[in-house]
Amino acid sequence: MPFTPFHMGPGTAIKAVTGRHFSLTIFGFAQVLIDIEPLVRMLHGDAVLHGFSHTYLGALLLAIITAGIGKPCCGWMLRSWNASARQARSTWACVHADISWRVAWVSALVGTFSHVWLDSFMHYDVRPWFPLSEANGLLALFPSSWIYVFCLMAGVIGLVILLLKFLWLRVLGDGED
Repeated sequence: MPFTPFHMGPGTAIKAVTGRHFSLTIFGFAQVLIDIEPLVRMLHGDAVLHGFSHTYLGALLLAIITAGIGKPCCGWMLRSWNASARQARSTWACVHADISWRVAWVSALVGTFSHVWLDSFMHYDVRPWFPLSEANGLLALFPSSWIYVFCLMAGVIGLVILLLKFLWLRVLGDGED
């Protein structure tokens, strides 16, 4: 997939269903980190774009980095967002900014592992089980267009659910997620 945007669809759907038990910001951070290697390889003109970062072992290591850096950085970013929203008298735009370590770990692991899994269907150079195996049994199992549609639909459904939850909380609830 052309970097992160399509990967965010399933993350949005997961966030819509799990609420505070999942961090979409850390999930998104994981998507960016995992695609740094293909970006660098692309800039160097390498024939193989998806290397170690697109293996489950690489995903595990990147999840550790993502959770460790993402928890404080994403928490700071969300608190800054809330401060800006309050300053603009737009408290309706405030979000839950406390990310527990459990949520950080779950979001990072789901982010990196789902990225490898989805890319395994599409890219000839993904070897998800390296160094145990060079094989990729998922390659071309489905047409690439199906993967794009799945990610897009998951994102749309997730956004609709998030919007409905937002409206429900603001109209009938106490305004807290």
